[in-house]
Amino acid sequence: METMPTTEKTPDTALPTFDPSKATAEFRAAAEKGVEKSKEVLTKFKADSEDAQKALESSFETAKAVGSDLSLKTIAVLRANTEAAFSHFEALIAAKSPSEFVELQTAFVRKQVETAVEQAKELQAVTTKAVEDVSKPIKSAFEKAVKELKVA
Repeated sequence: METMPTTEKTPDTALPTFDPSKATAEFRAAAEKGVEKSKEVLTKFKADSEDAQKALESSFETAKAVGSDLSLKTIAVLRANTEAAFSHFEALIAAKSPSEFVELQTAFVRKQVETAVEQAKELQAVTTKAVEDVSKPIKSAFEKAVKELKVA
C-alpha cells in the first residue's frame, strides 16, 4: 500500500485587517489634495489666459494704430507719385521739340526710379517697425510664460 505523504502544517498567516474608517479618511485626504491641486492649476491657467488676452488686445490696438500709419504713408507715396506724373505730363505737353520731349522723359524716369527706391526704403522701415510693435506684447507674454515654466 502506498502511503500518503505527510503534510506539514503551515503556520497560520494572518491577513491584514481592513479599517474602513482609515480608508475613508485617506481617500478623503487624497481627494482634497487633488481638488487643491486642480484649483491651483485652474488659477494659474486663468491668470495665464488673462495675460494672453491682454497681450492680444494690446497687439490688436497696436496693429490698428500701425495700420493707420502705414496707410497714411502709402497714401502720401501715391499722392507724391500722382503729382509728379501730372507735373511731368504738363511739361511734356509744353515741350517744343522731340529732343526736349526725350530729355524730359529720361529725367522723369530717372527721378521716378530714385524716388521709388527711397519710398520702398521708407515703407520697409515703417513695415519693419510695425511688425516689431505688433509682436512686442505677444513676445513679452511668451517670454514671461517660458521664464515661469523654467522656474517651476
